[in-house]
Amino acid sequence: MIIKEAFGISPCGSEVYAYTLENDSIVSARITNFGGTIIDLWVKDKAGKKHDVVCGFDTLEGYLTSGGYQGAIIGRVTNRISNSRFTLDGKTYELYPNCGTFTAHGGKIGYNKRVWGAKAVDGEEPSLVLTYVSPDLEENYPGTVVVTVTYTLTKTGGLAISYEAYTDKKTIFNLTNHAYFNLEGYETGSVADQIMWIDADNMNEQDFDIIPTGKIISVKGTPYDFTEPKTIGRDFDSDPDMEKQNGGYDNNFIFNDFDGTLKRRCSLKAPISGIEMTVYTDQPCVGVYTSNMMNSEDPAFKGGVQQKCRCAVCFETQKMPDAINNPGFTDTVLLPGEVYTHNTVFEFNN
Repeated sequence: MIIKEAFGISPCGSEVYAYTLENDSIVSARITNFGGTIIDLWVKDKAGKKHDVVCGFDTLEGYLTSGGYQGAIIGRVTNRISNSRFTLDGKTYELYPNCGTFTAHGGKIGYNKRVWGAKAVDGEEPSLVLTYVSPDLEENYPGTVVVTVTYTLTKTGGLAISYEAYTDKKTIFNLTNHAYFNLEGYETGSVADQIMWIDADNMNEQDFDIIPTGKIISVKGTPYDFTEPKTIGRDFDSDPDMEKQNGGYDNNFIFNDFDGTLKRRCSLKAPISGIEMTVYTDQPCVGVYTSNMMNSEDPAFKGGVQQKCRCAVCFETQKMPDAINNPGFTDTVLLPGEVYTHNTVFEFNN
């Protein structure tokens, strides 16, 4: 079942809608075509109680005025581009430096702030198909890119996200979703006691601005080692590098044995609700961010819940940050005639 309802008017005057996807699984979702944003993601525990496991806002105004990219599609290029520039075929493209000296998550007005076309497809596994045409030189990226992102509520209790895009000029492209998860419920506070596993022996070394240095380093025996499940907060503040991330994780982990197929790559489990999330993806990396910069001065979440540091964790499946400026990193160049594809599934059990 799919329920469509008005969710406001965008600054450009476009009508914005929210779509609730429901089926017989333990999961239901509410998604808006403003930024392709996941507003709510309800998961039932074993007692049948629903927990809304993603952060977000009650109204469109919250998404217009708050930072954090809550639940949104991020593009044209997720994460950071150093010095707000890149070079393709000898031509340098200057980008808007929306984070100090660098560009992050698409620039001044990324895909998270765009109104997408939407088509609801009902059935046993209801879907919301979102489309956006990103014009040539939008945010100064070359090429007109046609993007389709499909959210599907699976009958096995998952939210699948399928991305597809093609361009008419050589460009760079790297999408993700920026949902903030707390499996006890977004309103419950810290995720420090939730248990996380990541199938990654290595990560990108990064500088104080969380820009990759070009080196790939081992996580083994460090606070960044989640190759065996452990609580997210066990090693908070245990390493001087944590100060760079405001006391938590904001790192790109590189999956083991990458072959481009959909694989189980991460998991998260809440000890009280008993809800477990497994992340399947065909991408080579995941950016893990523990909402270190959230604070009570930011706009309140749904129901007036205050934002708090470390109240949620993001699993941003992606290629490597700043790949275009680091030879040997995962390739983010998209050519005419090629099709960009990316598949990630967040599957839940109780």
